[in-house]
Amino acid sequence: MLDVGTNNLKLIEDPLYLGLRQPRLEGEEYLSIIDEFIEAVLTRWPKAIVQFEDFQMKWAFETLKRYRERFCMFNDDVQGTAGVALAGLLGTVRAQGRSLDDFPNQKIVVVGAGSAGLGVLSMAVQAVVRMTGNAETAAQNFFLLDKDGLLTKERKNLDPAAVAFAKDPGLIAGLRDGDSLLEVVKKVKPDVLLGLSGVGGVFNEEVLKALRESGSNRPAIFAMSNPTMNAECTAVEAFKHAGENIVFASGSPFENVQLGNGKVGYVNQANNMYLFPGIGLGALLSGARIITDDMLQAAAECLASYMTDQDIEKGILYPSINSIRDITAEVGASVVRAAVAEEVAEGYGKVDPEELAYMSKEETVEYVRRNMWYPNYSPLVQQK
Repeated sequence: MLDVGTNNLKLIEDPLYLGLRQPRLEGEEYLSIIDEFIEAVLTRWPKAIVQFEDFQMKWAFETLKRYRERFCMFNDDVQGTAGVALAGLLGTVRAQGRSLDDFPNQKIVVVGAGSAGLGVLSMAVQAVVRMTGNAETAAQNFFLLDKDGLLTKERKNLDPAAVAFAKDPGLIAGLRDGDSLLEVVKKVKPDVLLGLSGVGGVFNEEVLKALRESGSNRPAIFAMSNPTMNAECTAVEAFKHAGENIVFASGSPFENVQLGNGKVGYVNQANNMYLFPGIGLGALLSGARIITDDMLQAAAECLASYMTDQDIEKGILYPSINSIRDITAEVGASVVRAAVAEEVAEGYGKVDPEELAYMSKEETVEYVRRNMWYPNYSPLVQQK
């Protein structure tokens, strides 16, 4: 953990506070501390993979931009959350009975313009570009809201990281900067409502009922904020107000919802654990110099394709926790193959990039399995 100070006067004056008692570092002073840490780690361990966690939004994106082309690093809050969300969004397309190629036509309303929300948008737009080959219109079906409502280019003091997703007022007839979530849902009629706002209950009864009337044959709700008190809505509220046919995913754990007559509303916990172990392991076993967008996209697409059609039809988007080692092996293998394809792989141990390139998909999965750690402990007391 890096302590860069705090601007909370109550903490500074608290005799029990264990942190640094000085104003929070900003600007180049802040970055110089991160620079020093990164240089120290990679001087001592040149092959280390650095995972960033819990950075402020502005620093999450700034540090990604600053280091990702030079070091093997990723930010789990931005890229891990985005990958798991993208896998769920792609699974939602399947649950609606549509082909994955139809993903660019999904209308998606995102509530929360922090690092996680912008990370999801960035990766989802990249997926659209990969499918359509058109970067100019890739973001047209995504609508972003923050605490002040719909984001458009008319917004003053717009965060630089959000500029790419702010709507042109001339292209969204009937909508204005600052429109409420309810107004946006009623006018956009989205297929997906995705929350990373940290505001509990923001998907209220009115919003959920408006989503029910959106016209989508199977609307999806991703209430991804945690802990539970910060969830945009509960599973019970979602199935009660948005309809029994929805797809529901959350960042916090909820029980499946009993809908009556033997019907079950399945709850998906969109947890980063499905991806970040495989991303790290795949980067390690490929000897990747850096972690690229294509490697992250490959991980998300692997997770999205893991579920059977039968599970998807039930609204189950993510595998059981009991399958975590299997999915990690698959994700890790997809990352290895993407690293080789992008020519950023340098090999691992006695396995060089050429050997990795000749491996089949099945052989790559087996290669990852062989190198996974298993917590088998030898007894300390000799057994008779």
